Amino acid sequence: MNELPVTTLLLLLIGLLCTGLASGTLAGLLGVGGGIIIVPVLFYLFTLFDFSDAITMHLSVATSLAIIVPTSISSARSHHAKGAVDATLLKSWGPWIVFGAAFGGFLSKFLNTEGLLLIFGVIALIMSINLMLPKTPVISQSPPKNLLITALVSTPIGLLSSLMGIGGGSIAVPAQAMCSIPIHRAVGTAAVFGFFIALPGALGFLWSGLGVPDRPFASLGYISLPALLIIGIASVIAAPYGSGLAHRLNGLKLRRVFAVFLLLSSINMLLTAWQQ
Repeated sequence: MNELPVTTLLLLLIGLLCTGLASGTLAGLLGVGGGIIIVPVLFYLFTLFDFSDAITMHLSVATSLAIIVPTSISSARSHHAKGAVDATLLKSWGPWIVFGAAFGGFLSKFLNTEGLLLIFGVIALIMSINLMLPKTPVISQSPPKNLLITALVSTPIGLLSSLMGIGGGSIAVPAQAMCSIPIHRAVGTAAVFGFFIALPGALGFLWSGLGVPDRPFASLGYISLPALLIIGIASVIAAPYGSGLAHRLNGLKLRRVFAVFLLLSSINMLLTAWQQ
């Protein structure tokens, strides 16, 4: 790795702190883990340090998932204190989301990254358009009761999210909204889903990265401990602020905020897929 000047290292430190604050605020505000910001920033920073191209994306995704673990806990506790977490939905969707996240870690060795970016970018774009409509199409007046349908709805949330290093709110919130879950409750519940996704996903990347050559200093598997520490602390501090902000906005405004967030996320992923 190339040695960087002290001023550059300080700028990188500030960049990591700002990334943590931004991702933590998004985690509380929108029920997402902040990975949509963390992954591309870490990818850029790791590239500056000349890490091996073969593991740079693995490091970015794994570290993002590890960061989302404490961030989602902080965000979920704040939403739970406001009564915005659906315990029934956690019990029915949670196990399938965990399964999807673990399965996603396994599939990451075999699936093409460009294809995943393209698929998720299209899904996020569709969900954004759906939330921007004056009246969102409702598939059901309540979450599905049938076990098979529940599995088909919730498993892809964990699967796609773990492969992309994100907390799942980008998919989980619109999916809940289409099942007539109020937006504030959907956001709060998605914050808990972020933990269900991030923990098995991070553990999977940790295990798969053990013994891999060319990993940077202070790495645990594919997880960069310095980035985890700096961004993680800043994210945990900022998450309650985002949660409080979410509950000061009315439902319509929160829907619009989330729609814009999804639109920007989809554009980012589609452009990244195009550049692969």
